[in-house]
Amino acid sequence: MKKITPDPPVTDLPHPDLEAQRLKQAADRALDFYLCPGLTQAPPAARKPSTIFLVDPTVDNETLLVHACESLASASIMASDLAGFIDGPQRNSLLGIQQVIMLGELAVNRVLDNLVPPA
Repeated sequence: MKKITPDPPVTDLPHPDLEAQRLKQAADRALDFYLCPGLTQAPPAARKPSTIFLVDPTVDNETLLVHACESLASASIMASDLAGFIDGPQRNSLLGIQQVIMLGELAVNRVLDNLVPPA
């Protein structure tokens, strides 16, 4: 029986050292990609907040805290009123949300008291 392919087969491969160097570079890139992802990725772009709802940067802290306190108080009242119309576990969840809002309001009030002590 005759062999169809020559022994050894003739190939047009580049120089073995060049092929080994390319293989090593590819392996290094793959290892860097999977083991050190921070090195291959570009650093994240600086966060640019949306300007659709922009708070005036010239407003002082006390005014901002007063508005935050009033907003939290309104949200607390709305949640409390809504809890009056709901029964069961949903009512308990809503009352829990109302309590978290109230705690935030108390914290803002404390900051206001620290900034401007009551007369």
